Amino acid sequence: MSTQDDQALADEWAAALEETGDAGQADIDALLAADSGNSASNRLPMEEFGSVPKNNDPVSLEGPNLDVILDIPVSISMEVGSTDINIRNLLQLNQGSVIELDRLAGEPLDVLVNGTLIAHGEVVVVNEKFGIRLTDVISPSERIKKLR
Repeated sequence: MSTQDDQALADEWAAALEETGDAGQADIDALLAADSGNSASNRLPMEEFGSVPKNNDPVSLEGPNLDVILDIPVSISMEVGSTDINIRNLLQLNQGSVIELDRLAGEPLDVLVNGTLIAHGEVVVVNEKFGIRLTDVISPSERIKKLR
């Protein structure tokens, strides 16, 4: 880019800044002071996103509010168990290594959606593919409580 191009660009920026006016810190302070003079009681209290409705109505999947999000894809995973190991042991793992998990044999698996527990289940084979049969599903209201 030449110095002539640099000067043209600088002139364009200068013209754009002049068009916006020169609202200084004094103008901003005046707006803040006027806003603080208003009664705070006129404002509605903020509520957390995903909070349980205050009227304690049961959560349902009906109504226009949830129609927007019903087609959003989520990641579902099944967790057999977990354990913590240090990096030294992780690097020593090879084919045939056994990792001890925190679950007993025969315990149900956790079904997680985007990392949130929604159900427990057991492994089944359907048409030569693994599947999971849900044995215990956590209610929607309980799931919402866990989000808090």
